[in-house]
Amino acid sequence: MDILIVEDEAEIAKLIQLTLEREGFNCNCCSDGLGALQAFRQQQPDVIILGLMLPSLDGLEVCARIRQQSGVKDPYILMLTAKGEEIDRVIGLSTGADDYLVKPFSPTELVARVRALLRRSLRHGGQYLVYRTQHFTVNVDQHTAQRHLGQGDSEALELTTLEFNLLATFISQPSRVWNRTQLIDKLWGDDFFGDERVVDTHVARLRKKIELDPAHPRFVKTVIGVGYKFEDEAVGY
Repeated sequence: MDILIVEDEAEIAKLIQLTLEREGFNCNCCSDGLGALQAFRQQQPDVIILGLMLPSLDGLEVCARIRQQSGVKDPYILMLTAKGEEIDRVIGLSTGADDYLVKPFSPTELVARVRALLRRSLRHGGQYLVYRTQHFTVNVDQHTAQRHLGQGDSEALELTTLEFNLLATFISQPSRVWNRTQLIDKLWGDDFFGDERVVDTHVARLRKKIELDPAHPRFVKTVIGVGYKFEDEAVGY
């Protein structure tokens, strides 16, 4: 597995590199935001460990630009923050980070977070691997999602791995109400670390990609005081 480390503090970057290379990962480092984007395009890493405060472009902007690119590998992104208060900023801006880690951190925790990211996959609860509703088709085997436009036309949805798994979870049981704890268990299981509000971040990102008006969602509805549910008419499998 290939990991790109983006951190402007040389000692921290070196510690991360040595720790992960001892665990068998292939690591490359860069120290600024623009260099990170270039390295991402050239190396196509599986995981990016991304510092928040970087020269040229900060980590939030780097993360957002990576998530906007299509036709490239979709990496897991672990954001490094200098203090706990910055977590609210990372979560609130919905930039696309999959997880975050607060400095200072132990090598053991770092390795655990990286391995948890690489283990993430959809835990199937039903027997079907293709889900269809009036407006969507999700093929879990092929990892594809389409939105139906009418008159036989459709368009492919460009989703991150976590967004895809979230949509597949919702569409597998239309109208079921999911609370945060249930979604965390479904998507992360025992590998989850951090604040459960990260669920809200990923729901907001998914809405931006599947809803015509994310502020007034038609498909992924909020059930106040409980959680979320997906509303669309199932048409068979």
